[in-house]
Amino acid sequence: MTVTLYTNDYLEYYLTLVGWLVNNGIWNLISDTGLFAVPFIVIVAREWLKVRQEGADEGNKGVLSLARIETHLYVGYMVVSLAGIPAVHVGLDTFQFDQERAQQCQTTVPAPADTGWSTTFSSLAGKSAQVPIWWAFMHALSKGITSGAVAAIPCGTDLRQMRMEVDATRIANPLLAQEVADFSHDCFGPSRARLFMRQPDLGAMANDAKALQDLNWIGSRFFLDTAGYYDTDYSKTPRTAWPYDAKRDVGLPQVTGGGGYPTCKQWWSDSGKGLRARLQAQVAPDLLTRFQGWANWLSQEEVTDAVIRQLVSPSNQVNGDVYTDYGGQIGGTITNGAARAGGTFGIALGSLAYFPAMDMVRQALPMVLSFIKMAMVICIPLVLIIGSYQLQVATTMSVIFFAIMFVDFWFELARWLDSTILDALYGSGSPHLSFNPVMGLNTATQDAILNFVMGAMFIILPVFWIGTLTWAGIKAGGVLEGLSSGTRDVKDAGSMPGNAASSRIISHVNSGGKSGSK
Repeated sequence: MTVTLYTNDYLEYYLTLVGWLVNNGIWNLISDTGLFAVPFIVIVAREWLKVRQEGADEGNKGVLSLARIETHLYVGYMVVSLAGIPAVHVGLDTFQFDQERAQQCQTTVPAPADTGWSTTFSSLAGKSAQVPIWWAFMHALSKGITSGAVAAIPCGTDLRQMRMEVDATRIANPLLAQEVADFSHDCFGPSRARLFMRQPDLGAMANDAKALQDLNWIGSRFFLDTAGYYDTDYSKTPRTAWPYDAKRDVGLPQVTGGGGYPTCKQWWSDSGKGLRARLQAQVAPDLLTRFQGWANWLSQEEVTDAVIRQLVSPSNQVNGDVYTDYGGQIGGTITNGAARAGGTFGIALGSLAYFPAMDMVRQALPMVLSFIKMAMVICIPLVLIIGSYQLQVATTMSVIFFAIMFVDFWFELARWLDSTILDALYGSGSPHLSFNPVMGLNTATQDAILNFVMGAMFIILPVFWIGTLTWAGIKAGGVLEGLSSGTRDVKDAGSMPGNAASSRIISHVNSGGKSGSK
């Protein structure tokens, strides 16, 4: 008889097989040495001593003790046969991924063929695993309930993952990065200075925060579409992608190689060779597609411009007061404002280390959980022996086994909340509708604080879940302490670059303050 055990990922797949192989080895050792019989001797001795302590007042203690011993022995036999003795061969497999559902939910999962585990196996070093009947049932039940609970979570757009991908996107070509700097110097700087000198009547733009914000980046639609700005400014150095044009470049030197001096509008907008098109090529196409699918209230061009803007300039603020908090006094004071400004600066500095650290922790948590599951499987025969095959011990272990399996749901819930809460607060239909591809990294105080809180939920929610078992009388102890201790080094390592950057910033601020006071 063979039972198929399903796992969530390939690390858990491997460690589950290792766990049951070690479990079988321990049980074989217990059987060969005769230790499996020790709990039965303990049961007889414990009941005999209990009767001796109660005294022999009516002469029926012998019959009573025999009945007790017989009952406990039957329970012990049942526990051993169902939860101790490996009885069925186990075949391991991973869940069948529904790619259509994955696309609908805006998530991407690896198919078996895309991994090094495309050929599944159920043995290691020529050994195959066997599982006691009860634990095979508990594994199937736990995975079924966990998967059902995860399926109950509504599909949502993973803005957090998209934000991290945008933030990780860099201009890989140093020549292109230098060209962006040249464009800022030759085009954006002069056009913006001219705007301030002319002080035109911007009319409706004065009440349009989005339009005014457009003036703050090099791809400004105002500078591109308004005469007297990008159509008159030009590159101060020849560009080979634009051949020399005697009419356009009159008065400018013609150099070897035939490079010309495109206007800033040509330099930015020309199809295929313009700076905008080459910057867009630095962003993964699927990432742009996902943003365009989410921000359906914006045009494709607006979404592309927003992502390019993040690539070449500091991130925008996401405006809107969407939280209830207890900071400061009602109405606020100067002291409250100063405290809020200082706290915002601290949160911004702290986020340099915290966000990378929590990204590392989120990747490490499922790995740590897989090792905890393996350890749980290995401990089963020894705990049953030490617990004298008591039904209460087997029940407690079964509940904890299920609880550990169910932690996967809390990870998925925390991830879904972390991903979709931004969509709920700033997405389509929200009173605070906005589009910012790095919504998790802006320095708006409450948004930044929410990011800190959501990062902690990946540990707090599973620990809370284990804690609730005490309400049912199950003492699970610190079974999930490994989630925090096992990821501590990863978190510290992930925060090192951010801590170093924060230290340099603080050192620079302090040195600036000293020089300013002299």
